[in-house]
Amino acid sequence: MRFFLMLTVIVLGGCLCTTPNNMEKINMTKEVNQNIEQNKMYYSIKDFGAVGDGITDDTDAIQAGINFVYAKGSGTLFFPYTKNGYRIAKPAPEQIDGKPCRSQLYIPSFTENPMESRNICLEGEMPVAQGHRYQLVMGGRWASTNAAGFPMAIANVCLISNWEAPEEPDRNARPWALISVLGGHKLPFGLANLTVKNLEFRVFLNTDKMYPTSSAANFMSTSRLIIEHSYFGLDKNIGCVNSNKELLANPCYTAGVITSADQNDHQRLDSVGVQGFRYGFVLGEHIGANYLYVHNCEEGIVFHDSSHLSVLNYVVAQHNRIIVSALREPTFAGLYPSKNIYVQINGLNYETGTNTRPVVCQTQFVVFDPDNRITGQITYHSGWPVSANNFSITGGKRIRAVKFGDWIENLTDVNAEKSTVTGNSN
Repeated sequence: MRFFLMLTVIVLGGCLCTTPNNMEKINMTKEVNQNIEQNKMYYSIKDFGAVGDGITDDTDAIQAGINFVYAKGSGTLFFPYTKNGYRIAKPAPEQIDGKPCRSQLYIPSFTENPMESRNICLEGEMPVAQGHRYQLVMGGRWASTNAAGFPMAIANVCLISNWEAPEEPDRNARPWALISVLGGHKLPFGLANLTVKNLEFRVFLNTDKMYPTSSAANFMSTSRLIIEHSYFGLDKNIGCVNSNKELLANPCYTAGVITSADQNDHQRLDSVGVQGFRYGFVLGEHIGANYLYVHNCEEGIVFHDSSHLSVLNYVVAQHNRIIVSALREPTFAGLYPSKNIYVQINGLNYETGTNTRPVVCQTQFVVFDPDNRITGQITYHSGWPVSANNFSITGGKRIRAVKFGDWIENLTDVNAEKSTVTGNSN
């Protein structure tokens, strides 16, 4: 209670957190109450006025918490679970303090002094339950669950946007997003280190359009990035049989997660999912991923540059038009196609979605690399149809694709040869 009263004085006094009508003005004077710094290991967004009832607009309260932790220098902002989620309704500004923004929530940037390092963590109460409905089925055993309406259950710590971003058909424009990092997208980056844990970000889906006009997370301007047990998707299901609506091709350039741009360092993704965007994961170099879950994207995993090796240990890809691809044109005002893409995917498990809806999500290419930009190896398995030989690839002359289980056939041949030799020796 003592901390709450002290923090209330600070917030209301405007020393660190701006008023709702002037959020662009961020106080960077570091006049942080020393008692709070000493007594708190992390700060809850509830301390800054967030409600989490799904009705109150919590945009300003969450932004105040982010600003506070940033001005402090480093720290963790904690998001308690609420059964209705945190509503993010405030429109995204074009700029903050002269820096391009285009996101409803943002991590500030102090690039005037590149040596001023910041290490920010946004953390929810518990790991997310991965996965939402990814297909529409008219009949059969899934009909009762997939013929439901658009509303989605809330089992995770959710930040839910109900603001519709303007349409942005320019590939090379900064994307609209629910959250982003401000500042440079190359050395010096806008932020030294960002960690996102146990959070689900839901972008608004207009059911009259049936495609999102906003990305979920633009983390292009952070040097080091860690994402754990988090999900980036839509605020509604990808379709409804009862309404005869389903996800459509997106004329806007959107993504679930855009990781750091070129010249980054240390990118780790563990148990991270995306759903429903034009691009799912947009990845660069230094990526180490232990579990990626991507579904209902037009291009699931897109590499723009990876001169340093990136390794994805396990990927589950369900119903994506293209699963793995290389960026082919300058995109998102800071990402460029490269011939230096070195990638290893140790396990790619996928469903093609043939004869299912949404139609736009039926797999056409497992790998689309017409300019032969990717060098690496992919070990793949078709989960449905089971073990089907349906690895479709365009280009990819520098990719070695290995069907999981081929070693069993080879082992069988070797054992047969050994038996023959043994029989002859007798």
